[in-house]
Amino acid sequence: MMNYQTLLYYCYSPIADAEQFAANHLVFCKSLGLVGRIIVADEGLNGTVSGTVEACAAYMAHIHADERFAKTEFKIDDVAEPSFIKMHCRYKAEIVHSGLRDTSIIDPNKQTGKHLEPLEFSKMMEEEDVIVLDVRSNYEHNLGKFKNAITLDIDNFRDFPDQINALAQYKDKKVMTYCTGGIKCEKASALLLHHGFNDVYQLHGGIIKYGKEAGGKDFEGKCYVFDNRIAVDVNSVNPTVVSTCFNCGKTTSKMINCANPECNEHFTQCDECGEELQGCCSATCAAHPRKRPYDGTGYYVKVPQPVAKA
Repeated sequence: MMNYQTLLYYCYSPIADAEQFAANHLVFCKSLGLVGRIIVADEGLNGTVSGTVEACAAYMAHIHADERFAKTEFKIDDVAEPSFIKMHCRYKAEIVHSGLRDTSIIDPNKQTGKHLEPLEFSKMMEEEDVIVLDVRSNYEHNLGKFKNAITLDIDNFRDFPDQINALAQYKDKKVMTYCTGGIKCEKASALLLHHGFNDVYQLHGGIIKYGKEAGGKDFEGKCYVFDNRIAVDVNSVNPTVVSTCFNCGKTTSKMINCANPECNEHFTQCDECGEELQGCCSATCAAHPRKRPYDGTGYYVKVPQPVAKA
């Protein structure tokens, strides 16, 4: 029975004294019994929270009651249990690390790609002379991506600016960007426009909203999510599995983190290799003295490391 919900959202809206806001917001979230991860920056909010249906409703009402965040759209998933263990709300320089030395050159509130609703995105993908661009990291698109999408060899979104020159060949085409929930595309599409790309679009609400409103048509594989579910199904129209086991090459849709905390690599692994290597990416990691116990999920709660005494 689905007694809980998980909310995915972001909002680019200036926050005065964002560091203090983060501290106060953490207290509020804990008062509702929510768990999750929220990033607060001067430029806005980026979060995934999980809790009872009532707590999630109260949280959304609280966010919408603040005029700074009234435009926030929530992607809502019904879940059998909370998708996190703890509640974190932290202040950072950006809600999505852009990798730019001068972050002022892009502002999603002033210029960004044309937003396409899921059904519009699905229809435009069928047109000729369009480029579908995945702006997510390697481990994300290795698990699933749109059919014929161009993927980038990047470990983090902060590596995206270094890919602009390689993408220059598409400047005169329609470039359709997408990511998990839409937040990375706000900056990616803005940066493409800044560099002279002529016709840039973004999937409003990202893959998650596309799955709910367009049935996930032509999204191959699963969608990586940043909570203890790790991966979710989005395609109910023509689903496929495209990912393969990192160790043996067998088709699998299961993604885990390496059980060796000093590696912690995101990778796909079949259950057989998972048992053999105890959730590690290699025999070397499996023999590591700090290897975490593998329970079959490949999800581990971050444990703060002790600070060495002087």
